[in-house]
Amino acid sequence: MRKILQISVIITLLFACKNESKKEVKDEHQHNAVEKTETQKKKPLSPHTSTMAMIGDAHIHIDYSSPGVRDRIIFGGLLAYDQVWQAGAHMATWVETNKDLQIEGKTLPAGKYGFFTIPSKEEWTVIFNSNWEQHGKDEYDEKDDVIRFKIKPNFSEEIKEQLEYKVNKIDDNNGSISLAWEKVKIEFPFKINQ
Repeated sequence: MRKILQISVIITLLFACKNESKKEVKDEHQHNAVEKTETQKKKPLSPHTSTMAMIGDAHIHIDYSSPGVRDRIIFGGLLAYDQVWQAGAHMATWVETNKDLQIEGKTLPAGKYGFFTIPSKEEWTVIFNSNWEQHGKDEYDEKDDVIRFKIKPNFSEEIKEQLEYKVNKIDDNNGSISLAWEKVKIEFPFKINQ
């Protein structure tokens, strides 16, 4: 009788361990599936990106976060006209060059700069600021501007969903920088100082 009782206890324990092991595997699979789904859901709304180009010996690099339009009115809506904008999302957009550039008759010395704009209906102000590492425009100060100039925006009927910068090579001494988002595009030329 005692042996039968011992055998039945052993059998009960084996089944209990086997079921617990199956439960742990099942729980782990469910946990991994939930983690994977949450990771997929948390795709950034304004992904961090960059663009760069070699123009002659000059290396031009632009680093920014690229917000989406997402059915919003951007210029004159989400972004008020005549206000400083960090020309991207989150951290201020920055531009780095290893050569001096001539832009609108002004010299931008080799270095790294915060890139800001002041959008308006008729013309934009483009700003290269010495404070390149800041959140948004929280620390923007006009006294740190290295160069600023005005430019006319171009308008399109087609919507550019994600903010996009491009550095375009014209030849070994000349290029252009463009910013396009929503229905607006600005573009300005630069020349490499040799």
